[in-house]
Amino acid sequence: MDKMWNQYPDIKKQLKQVLKIIEDNSRCKDKVIENSILELVNSGGKMLRPAFVIIASKWGKNDDIGKTNSLASVVEMMHMATLVHDDIIDDSKMRRGQETIQSKYGKDYAVYIGDYLFCACFKVLASEGSLQSIKVDSKSMSRICLGEINQMNSKFSNKISIKEYLSRISGKTAELFSLSFYIGAAESGCSEKLSREFWNIGHDVGMAFQIIDDILDYVGTDESIKKSAGNDIKQGIFTLPFLYAVKENRKAFEEYFDKSHYDEEDIKSIIDLVRKNDGVEKSKALALKYSQKAFKRIERLPDNTFKDILREVIEKLLYRNY
Repeated sequence: MDKMWNQYPDIKKQLKQVLKIIEDNSRCKDKVIENSILELVNSGGKMLRPAFVIIASKWGKNDDIGKTNSLASVVEMMHMATLVHDDIIDDSKMRRGQETIQSKYGKDYAVYIGDYLFCACFKVLASEGSLQSIKVDSKSMSRICLGEINQMNSKFSNKISIKEYLSRISGKTAELFSLSFYIGAAESGCSEKLSREFWNIGHDVGMAFQIIDDILDYVGTDESIKKSAGNDIKQGIFTLPFLYAVKENRKAFEEYFDKSHYDEEDIKSIIDLVRKNDGVEKSKALALKYSQKAFKRIERLPDNTFKDILREVIEKLLYRNY
């Protein structure tokens, strides 16, 4: 588990219980599936989404920690499943500084491992979630899938707009952040109005988080971001820094528009062009805008002892040096 939670022992204690629930639901006769899931569980992820479920629940009237932890495990398993499937599509070799499941066990096994995790999500939901939470979770899963499909269909397309990119990451990333906050609040007895405000916080945090992640593809290193730098470009995925740079100087990128494959020299050249044409700086400005919206929403939340913790966690997440 990420060391950031050492500062918040109550949350860390619940996150350990969340991991135990995931481990228990990973048990199966096929030891390749079981062991691969356990490896992913223990690979050092930040556990942001389950933590947001837990934190949002602290505004509720019903202090059912067991139920909250179960729901937190659902969003983390959902996240893990999407990572496994993403790595298959992207043919990624590294995830969290370790070899990916699809690279280690093969694509066929990886598909079934991702599917198994989705099944585990609904098994836990069936026993712990309300009918409303199951409906919301199902809708969110659909939006996440559509966001991923949209990304796949737009590979190497020079016609994608900034608006379309924002819509894509809203479904692909921000949706699960929103769901995490919302389900934690709603299932703990918060009003629909307050639960919706948590949903909006999750959206703004998720948008900023994904934009920052996309920036790191242009300024990070393999070691610093725990995955291959420039991987989005290699896959033909044009993210915000690229789109801003093209908008600034489309002519500079024309030689790359007709290609359906980029070699290492192409990738280096594209990264250089994006930096020179303010793609990174303009993306940073939009990430900051979403971050500031999230903090304004947090300030409007009812006061309690976890409000400062939420603010601190989001600051660590979004105000990074990059």
